Amino acid sequence: MPAPTVYRPFLNGMYTVSAGLFRLGAASTGQAIPWRENGAPESHTFALDDHYERFVVSKWAAHRRALHEYAGEANLSPDLRAAALNFTARTLAAESDGAMTWDGQTFGNRLLGWEARLDPRHGGLTSLRRFDAPLAGLRSDLEPRGALDFLGLNAPEDLAIIAREPQTGRDWLAATHVLSPERWDPRDKLGRDFVAVHVPVAGSGPMNATAPRLVEAVIGRGPFVRFAWGITGDGRLDHHPAAPGGERLASFDPDRTFVRVERQTLTGFPAAHGALFTIRPYVYPLHVAVRVPAHAQALAAALRTMTPDQQIYKGLRAILPELLIWLDRRAP
Repeated sequence: MPAPTVYRPFLNGMYTVSAGLFRLGAASTGQAIPWRENGAPESHTFALDDHYERFVVSKWAAHRRALHEYAGEANLSPDLRAAALNFTARTLAAESDGAMTWDGQTFGNRLLGWEARLDPRHGGLTSLRRFDAPLAGLRSDLEPRGALDFLGLNAPEDLAIIAREPQTGRDWLAATHVLSPERWDPRDKLGRDFVAVHVPVAGSGPMNATAPRLVEAVIGRGPFVRFAWGITGDGRLDHHPAAPGGERLASFDPDRTFVRVERQTLTGFPAAHGALFTIRPYVYPLHVAVRVPAHAQALAAALRTMTPDQQIYKGLRAILPELLIWLDRRAP
């Protein structure tokens, strides 16, 4: 598998909370990603790379610890469930370079060594079969709890489904399978609308003001890709508030500081009145994220644009002064 792509959304020298949607598509239809290393457009939803095993280990530890803290459904219609899960199974198989298969009924994973028949419309799973495979030892005796859970355990990305009532325009988060959350609890978001989901995010006011148009665009005009980023004090993927470990840094240490970038895709299903939202975290050691002086200069500039509320929300108040000194010393 290839090494993970390196994304640096801070290269514009600004920290913003906005939709920031780029069109997802082939080179002829997609939009170039300016902070991707080669600046090319992107066409993929799921990214399998040589960190795949790391995601499997982290996700399955969360699953064994307390799946109910990460996954659930809220008034998810059969039509939307079928559209989202069929897309997930089909696209995972198409983008896995042969590691995963989907024939419309059975989804298999040759890396993890299991397959199951799925009922995307009703969320069921039957005929689970396990077999020898390179990573079969990781799954051990773990039991998936339905079609969404099974697909989520095979993908590096987290999955969420957004629903919208066509007559009233009311939207809500209809399903979550988010096993790598960044300091938020999926249970607090399930069943809530776009604004309620994002109100806790410092600086989200302008984005929330456009919520109806944004949800409409996501469902009817996609697919899109967007990025969010922050600084974290460890390389863990699962920062659920109830999970052990993952404390915020009390002081700056360049060897214990990471830039966490979330690559998020949004694929709409207009006929089913909803969309699939995927979240893939990339966690880079600080020295990887700022490999050259220009990177350090851009990150320092972006951090300086954060409001005090955003610094608190991101857990940076304690380390920011020393972090900025460290970056300024490496800037051109």
